Amino acid sequence: MGIRDDPSPGHRCQPWRSRPSDHPHPVSIDRQDHPCALGTDRGSDRSAGESGTGVESMSGDSVRIVEVGPRDGLQSRETQLATHLRIEWIRQLTAAGLREIEAGSFVREDLVPTMANSEAVFHEARTLDIELLWALIPNLRGFERARACGAKAFAHFSSTSETFSQKNAGCSIAGSMVSFREIRQVAGKSPLRAYLSCCFGCPYEENVAVATVTDLAQQLHAAGADEIVISDTTGIATPAAVTALITALGSVVPIEQLSLHLHDTHGQALECARAGLEAGVRSFDGSAGGLGGCPFAPGAPGNVATEDLVTLFEAQGCNCGIDLEQLIDSSLWLEGVIGEKLPARSLIDRRGDPPASNGS
Repeated sequence: MGIRDDPSPGHRCQPWRSRPSDHPHPVSIDRQDHPCALGTDRGSDRSAGESGTGVESMSGDSVRIVEVGPRDGLQSRETQLATHLRIEWIRQLTAAGLREIEAGSFVREDLVPTMANSEAVFHEARTLDIELLWALIPNLRGFERARACGAKAFAHFSSTSETFSQKNAGCSIAGSMVSFREIRQVAGKSPLRAYLSCCFGCPYEENVAVATVTDLAQQLHAAGADEIVISDTTGIATPAAVTALITALGSVVPIEQLSLHLHDTHGQALECARAGLEAGVRSFDGSAGGLGGCPFAPGAPGNVATEDLVTLFEAQGCNCGIDLEQLIDSSLWLEGVIGEKLPARSLIDRRGDPPASNGS
């Protein structure tokens, strides 16, 4: 996920709790009044270091899904989706029960031309009934552009890999941390997510140490991130790796402030999501239909499908607050718009596609 821009010159279900008073940039947001608050039945006052809930205690839990299709799903496509069609898709997603949608990014248009109409999308989307409309931003300049057209919730991206950071954000890891702190200082009480890319491996540097991820996550938390999105940018995570990393992260960051962003490169995204759920994560990114991919991560296909996440979580007794059939209808509409079939398993079942050949 993520897309680069030139460096700036110079949830979970309830991630938006009031930050400690000694925080360098305190964000005082009452989680009961905040649009992200989905209920308090999860015991959300656990502190860093406490273990996850486990399968046996999931029944009745609320799971938050942030829909990233209108941004992450569209960014790597060859052609731009017209503004009115992006707005209609967002409207349909909202009607299906998705309360938080990442609608676009404010990056260099020459590098990611499919996002060039994000300003227009945000201007028009403000009239829709959406609780949180997220804007992806690389730096302070992107933040200012997003805020100027009405964005009130922001997502910044950093990486665990120096090479990926340079290719994706046009700056070093240290530079991206400086950028995040600049944004936190001026964002006030606005919700601010912090994406952390390549948490399970990098397409350029291969292995990424768990200690690297936990150190950067701790830095972002200390700098004022309301939520840290642990991203499997190229879809190479395994369930065991997810369990190990979430367990390690839980010792340095409150698990209520962790979210998982998965790609389905090797068909393991749903099992990884299950592992995250069992480890205590209750916030996940999804892309309707499984649309997606990162233009700066070779081999990264679509994001895990929102429909398939809903199916998985509801089978575990969790509540997502999403109308699955209406969401599938929306993705089938999108298939007609873009002229191709989407890979979500729920869509394959609805279409009645024959089983994929095993090549024998």
